[in-house]
Amino acid sequence: MAIHPIEFRYGTKEMKSVWEQENKLQRMLDVESALAVAEAEIGLIPQDAANEISKKANIKYVKQERVNQIEQETNHDIAAIMKALEEQCDNNAGEYVHYGATSNDIIDSSQSLQLKDSIDILEDKIIKVMKKLVELAKEHENTVTIGRTHGQHALPTTYGMKFAIYADEMLRQHERLMLCKEHVCVGMMTGAVGTTAALGTDGYSIHMKVSEILGLNPVRISNQIVQRDNHAEYIMNLANTASTLEKIALEIRNLQRTEIMEVGEHFDAKKQVGSSTMPHKRNPITGERICGVSRVIKSYVSAALENNPLWHERDLTNSSCERIILPESSILTDYILNLTLKLLNKLEFHEEQIEKNLMLSNGLIMAERFMSKLTQKGMGRQSAYALVRNCSMKAYEEDTGLLEILSKQDEILKYMDLNEIKETMDPHTYLGSSQQFIDNVISNCKKEIENF
Repeated sequence: MAIHPIEFRYGTKEMKSVWEQENKLQRMLDVESALAVAEAEIGLIPQDAANEISKKANIKYVKQERVNQIEQETNHDIAAIMKALEEQCDNNAGEYVHYGATSNDIIDSSQSLQLKDSIDILEDKIIKVMKKLVELAKEHENTVTIGRTHGQHALPTTYGMKFAIYADEMLRQHERLMLCKEHVCVGMMTGAVGTTAALGTDGYSIHMKVSEILGLNPVRISNQIVQRDNHAEYIMNLANTASTLEKIALEIRNLQRTEIMEVGEHFDAKKQVGSSTMPHKRNPITGERICGVSRVIKSYVSAALENNPLWHERDLTNSSCERIILPESSILTDYILNLTLKLLNKLEFHEEQIEKNLMLSNGLIMAERFMSKLTQKGMGRQSAYALVRNCSMKAYEEDTGLLEILSKQDEILKYMDLNEIKETMDPHTYLGSSQQFIDNVISNCKKEIENF
């Protein structure tokens, strides 16, 4: 019976297949094969033995059930794989399986292959999210909306600005992931404490050759394991990406509030149910799931950092932890990237409500612009600020439009006529350099997308 939601509710088949037990076994067998091939090339083991090991290092021959059976006896996963592979090799070739290696040479190198596959999947999804955000930024570059700070109406902005900010952040997340890939996807065949002593004078060459065969960069130095600051970097990158996805989802959830209702996720009115008791409900469940799952991903950062300081050349405390956090963080990050694509692809905009909210403060959001205009006209900045602030407070108290109050101030009429006052109070024309910022982000994102 399934217990963990990843088994039946969360995650994509694509990412799950990377971390399934049989694929993990195959990746370990790939490393055993690469080791035998490298050793035969240098002359440490017979070529015929290497050929046989390489042929049989496949889950067609080495079955997970047999590995599990042996592990029940040995209480050691790599020893079980070695024996199961050895059993399948003809002509005494099994005698040369795992020659000169230690368990973590196999574990860390095979795990690097899984991480590389995971990063390739994540990179594709990040690029897709970035591409969609660029499309939305361009499409809504002139959709003027109210910007909010501290939850209060502040100044006009555009939905193009909102989406461009998210696109720029996803661009950085992609750049971080690519740098992380160089650090974490490394090959290792360095032996029990990192010296390759069991392989004699050929140890360094074997280490380099195995990594080459596996398509990994060889780790520069290790003890018994690849250092876990690399793996912590991977988890932190996923957590950081999750925080961006949560930021996007949280904003959309807030903008879908009944009182705001500017933007919202698609609701299938024919099939979808919002509540088991309230027939009218249209809940932002996709955004809420993104936010909820992101908390789990972010929570693994602490565990990943704890895995770096180990006893001396290595202890085993990182192992059990990584069996959980590496697959789960990869699967869940991929999952919420998919959810974000779903959310953005069917996003609904309520143009009339956007405009209504923009005008909701009855002109108060234009106080900054009016102060600046008075300063440009010759009034001192501090005097202009004090005057417009007094008018704003009066507008609050009297529940009157700021335009009406400003238009009756003799001190203001010395500098501006009524037409200038009215033009200055138009929120649709107070967008500063927003277009240039959006264009800059779009240009940089498109370069990244084209290079993908």
